[in-house]
Amino acid sequence: MPTEHPSITRFREEHARLGGTGEVVILPDSVHTAALAAAALGCEPGAIANSLLFDADGDPVLVLTSGAHRVDTTATAARVGVPRLRRASPEFVRDHTGQVIGGVSPLAHPSPVPTYLDPWLERHPVVWAAAGHPAAVFSTTFDELRALTGATVVEVE
Repeated sequence: MPTEHPSITRFREEHARLGGTGEVVILPDSVHTAALAAAALGCEPGAIANSLLFDADGDPVLVLTSGAHRVDTTATAARVGVPRLRRASPEFVRDHTGQVIGGVSPLAHPSPVPTYLDPWLERHPVVWAAAGHPAAVFSTTFDELRALTGATVVEVE
């Protein structure tokens, strides 16, 4: 039996420690986009919580946004009180989350990361987010995701 990727194991441990109730699903292929994840799970792209790590002048900021939108970085930076949000490099993402782009979960980072949650996700009774690896996802609800992450709800469009 193949062993599980260490980032998925770390996610599972943190998810359980925090009292998460959702199911972790390992998909047969990586799902690097909301559209691919939605197709694999049979849900709308809007029910996918994209975990987008931004570089705010050297500090990480995690935005959990509906797969139905793009983040307006200028408006969101102003709303969260940072000078600007830039796309993070793969190295910055790995350093701050311990995970790779396309598999960044909202949990199980080496250190706490300020996290913001798109209110559009509340429209879906089940929300899916990455579980530490591009082929791993977990089910949750908006309220549970907010509780698990300590996220602040903020408009991101």
